[in-house]
Amino acid sequence: MDFLLRFGRVSGIAAGALIAVPGTIEAFTGETTLTSVLIAVSPTFAFPLLTALYLTQRHRAGKLGPAGYAANVIGLGLFGGAAFALNLVVFFTGGTPPTQTRIALLCSVAVFCAGVLLFGASLVKARVLPLVPSIAYGPAFFALAFASRLPDSPLTSGLHLLAGGAVCWLAVALGNRAGSAAPAS
Repeated sequence: MDFLLRFGRVSGIAAGALIAVPGTIEAFTGETTLTSVLIAVSPTFAFPLLTALYLTQRHRAGKLGPAGYAANVIGLGLFGGAAFALNLVVFFTGGTPPTQTRIALLCSVAVFCAGVLLFGASLVKARVLPLVPSIAYGPAFFALAFASRLPDSPLTSGLHLLAGGAVCWLAVALGNRAGSAAPAS
């Protein structure tokens, strides 16, 4: 179990940094090849973090915990794939996705948003991890998912910074939880 918490922590810090840093840079440069690549791979590192967060809080989150975890993992898979395609395919081809693809992308956003809100609510309910990033997690990613269709701006950069910061904070907090993922007696 300690391995999963440590792996989740390191992966979460990477995921948060790969969201926050390129997003902040884009406030000044707009989307570049480098920022596009970094943001595209960031969801990959979020999966181990989600597992570690769930394991840390599972005994205090009630039924909301497994439901939020399941919805968030599925949503992250869908939206992570969409982010990968948009940042590494559409960005470089400059094309506009066909209608069917846009519908699929919107559906992936909807599932992702439901997942982050449910999982964020389970983080708040469990009160195992720091409250500020737990509260910020759901709304920050919800807003970021919808802002992904907007052109780069200080707003979208701020959302990247907020979401990435919440992820990093939660990941760092896992370091304080190593060895304590078992239920309290």
